[in-house]
Order: sequence, then C-alpha cells, then structure tokens
Amino acid sequence: MDAAVAADLAQTITGYDLWHLALPVVSRRDHGIGSVAGECEVVVLRLTAEGGAQGFGEASPWAVFTGSPEASFAALDRYIRPQVLGRRVGDRAAIMADAARAVAHCTEAKGALETALLDLAGRVAGVPVWALLGGKCRDAIPLSVSLANPDWAADQALIDRISADGVGIVKLKAGFAGAAFDIMRLESLARDHPDIQVRVDFNQGLEPFEAVARSRDVAAFHPDFIEQPVRAHQFGLMREIRQAIDVPLLADESVFGPEDMTHAVREGICDGVSVKIMKSGGAARAQTVARMAAAAGLSAYGGDMFETGLAHLAGAHMVAATPEITLGCEFYQARYYLSDDILETPFPCEGGAVQVPGGPGLGIAPDMDKVQFHARQSA
Repeated sequence: MDAAVAADLAQTITGYDLWHLALPVVSRRDHGIGSVAGECEVVVLRLTAEGGAQGFGEASPWAVFTGSPEASFAALDRYIRPQVLGRRVGDRAAIMADAARAVAHCTEAKGALETALLDLAGRVAGVPVWALLGGKCRDAIPLSVSLANPDWAADQALIDRISADGVGIVKLKAGFAGAAFDIMRLESLARDHPDIQVRVDFNQGLEPFEAVARSRDVAAFHPDFIEQPVRAHQFGLMREIRQAIDVPLLADESVFGPEDMTHAVREGICDGVSVKIMKSGGAARAQTVARMAAAAGLSAYGGDMFETGLAHLAGAHMVAATPEITLGCEFYQARYYLSDDILETPFPCEGGAVQVPGGPGLGIAPDMDKVQFHARQSA
C-alpha cells in the first residue's frame, strides 16, 4: 500500500451524524406480509474523518421484515456510535466486530455502518468501494423491477415505462389479494409481454394449507423462480414446496445472514437466495451468504428493501464484487418508486441495467439539502 494512502487510512473518525428520513413514494405497494403507502423511512449515517473526508451509509428497515427505523436510529446513535468515534478509518473489520457485540440484531444499522466505513475509506484512498470488497467482476447488473400495486392498470403503465427504458425483468409480488388476482396478472404478462422475464415473490404470504397448490399453479407459468411462499421459519414446508414444483424456489426472509444460510443448505429448503445488505448486516456478510450459497450449488441475486439510491449504491458495489450473484439485482426504488431520491445525481441505470460507479467510495454522495428536508429527526 502506498505510504500516503496508509497514512490517510490511519486518520481518526471525528464526526458521526444521523438523520431519520421519511420519503414520499409514488403509489401503494402490497406484499404478502404487509403494505407500504405514502412514504418509506430510512436512516442516513454520515462519518467524517479528521481530514474532512466524509462517508455515507443507509439503514433501510421495514418493520414487518427486518426491523423499525426507530430501532435502527437508536442502535446507531446509542450503541454503535461509541464503537466508531476516535477509531481509524481503515479499521473497518475491528469496528464491525465491536458493533456486532455492542447490540444484537439491528442488521440494517450495521449495514449502514459498514457502508459508511467503506465509502469513507474509499474516498480517502481514492478507490471505489468494489475495490475494497475484492475487485469488480461486472460493469453492469441486470435490473429487475417489482410489481406490487393492487391497481393492476397502474402496474401495466409501469411495465410500459420500464420496457421503454430497456428493463427486461419483473418480479410479481403475489399472495396479498387471492389466487385469482395472481393468475390474472400472470396471464396478462404472458399474453401482453412475452419478451419480459417474470419472477414471482409471495413474501411469506401463503398459508400452510394452500401453499403447495398455489405454488404449483404459479409454477405452471414457468417463472424464473418462485420466492419465499411461506413464513420464514417454516423450513419443512419450504422443502415440501421445493419438491413439488419444477421451477427454482428461492429463500428471502428465511435467510438473513451466514448462520441462516448454513441452516437452509442443511435443510434443503431452496435452490437460491436473495442476498441483501440490510438482512446480512453489511456488505462483507452479504458476500459470505452468496459464496456459501454458490458452494452448495445454489444461485443468488441482489435484493433490496425500501431503499434510496444511497443504499442501492452499496448494493451495486457489493454485487459488482461478488461473482456468485448471478441473477441480477432489484435496485429500482430510487428510479421507479421514490417521488424524490436523495442522491446528488440520479442512481445510474441504463439499458435495463445498473451501471456500477467507478469513482472513489460509493461514487455519488447524498444531496444534504434533500436529507435535511426529509428528516424527521437527527442526532
């Protein structure tokens, strides 16, 4: 390592700022386990080094899935802050280990912390985050956009929009309005958009008595995969569904981090896994999940929560540095769901793919005027 870079990474972290944001969204979205309407909430973390460089991270929770924004804010403010201030910029592994011991769970908060540490170190060293995560294996990541509006006509208009932008993959959110609604939409996609790849995600929405039959009905449309039909803990039922259908079954809520991946592989519950920084507790653990899946012969894709472009950037760098993630990504919220993203420049999508940034750190910083405008509280 260049001596000057080593000296820069030895700077101490002197600033630690938090904002809890509420961001307007363009429509209602229904999922198997819950709905989002009006706004989504995230927590933004800014770290500042003694030389003035800044790094940003985002916690993107969902109360019915990973946790609440209030919990993420408290974890970062009360428990994780003392583990960070006064530490060296380059001591990411040690800081993350201490944060893991300081507060249980709170994976979104830990994801925000590691993203901010990576962004800060990358800006200090003059390299992209993907270089700090092992190097880049792809320049662009195929983009999937989820369809979850209870108003199918509105989602059809979204399909027209994303098709014009070159997006060729959609994920149909199912299990929230009955079997007939799911089948109607699948028939519509097959009839009107035969060139679009379709994936189906129940988000735990099926009851045990109906899960196998409804999964079979959906499998008859030959989607790329069916994702998480039943509750996260129902490993036996996941395994039964996997054996009953002839398309891949993917796990999302059943697999948060490497510990869950070990269990999922042992129990044979899935053919692939959704890899998310917010579930795993950071980019490094997310990469571990993907590598464990690949070692067991399973596939992986880059999933998202209800995120701004800031969290999408972290995901894009992680996927770019993880060859085991082969099914593209879902980093569409900033472009297609938020009324107003918080980045200084638009999240980079072109030709139906996320374009991986090449600048230092995450490559794009938040617009602090927007952060302040949407803030509910700060610390």
